[in-house]
Amino acid sequence: MAEWLDMLDIMEVLEENNPIMPVPRLIRDRKNPFQEYRDEEFRIRYRFRKDSVLHFLDLITADIEHPTDKNSAIPAYLQLLVPLRFFATGKFHREDGDLVGVHQSSVSRIVNRVSRAIARRRPEFIAFPDADAARDVRRRFYEVAGFPGVIGLIDGIHVPISCPSIEDAEIFRNRKRIYSINVQGISGPDMEFTNIVARWPGSTHDSRIFENSAVCMKYENGQIGNGLLLGDRGYPCRRYLLTPFHNPVDAASIRYNDAHIATRSAVERVFGIWKRRFPCLKMGLRVKLKKFGDNNSHSSSSQLRKETTGGAIRW
Repeated sequence: MAEWLDMLDIMEVLEENNPIMPVPRLIRDRKNPFQEYRDEEFRIRYRFRKDSVLHFLDLITADIEHPTDKNSAIPAYLQLLVPLRFFATGKFHREDGDLVGVHQSSVSRIVNRVSRAIARRRPEFIAFPDADAARDVRRRFYEVAGFPGVIGLIDGIHVPISCPSIEDAEIFRNRKRIYSINVQGISGPDMEFTNIVARWPGSTHDSRIFENSAVCMKYENGQIGNGLLLGDRGYPCRRYLLTPFHNPVDAASIRYNDAHIATRSAVERVFGIWKRRFPCLKMGLRVKLKKFGDNNSHSSSSQLRKETTGGAIRW
């Protein structure tokens, strides 16, 4: 017992006479996944082929690369692969960082910065068909089940999120009692998205999201007059947005419903493929609410309440 007390006294003296030394910076041994994995192994881990990643890297390098004189700066290609790995797994940032030798805090910053750089490129890849393209789109949708005039299929999907640390967090709880973002998507005949709205809390109804969307506004103003949208019963039936009959009673309404369902089912498959390819959308986004959208984050619960009452949240 006396020996134990003597050891404690020695430790106290050492702590008093020796200031706490700063932790030395750890330079991690970073891997190059382009060299580490063969083509198929790379695609499985990042959900894209190497040539696709390199092509997209050319598009966003200027946005994510910044001048620095640090010897251990994270190269642009690795900055792109870090969020792609997060999208492909939905795991914690620590695990994604361990794969390539990047610290968890760096992973968090990189995922945020690169995701915004990717989002800024969305007009180059997500575009509603114009008058010239609409003719071919209508023809290809007609070939599915004989439904004429269709240029888009609309639906919504809930992306789970962690409970937001805000006063009005309950507005993000959907009808299944989980916190989520309600994402509206419009798909084309090639299983591609032609429009995305991803800024509404989970409790918001699909019809309200559409009524406050740019596509709805363009239809109402006559800016889009070259085709129809098909939606489920959660949307209002309008001259440009057709929904199924609730209770078809004759042969014509039954044929209409059959053609409607057969054509619109493609958008549900698109969302299914989307979630399988990027499991983070199914498992949930474990990041702060302000990182889901643009830099105009809400500053208070009162502002949040105002924005959710009069329109979409823009954070």
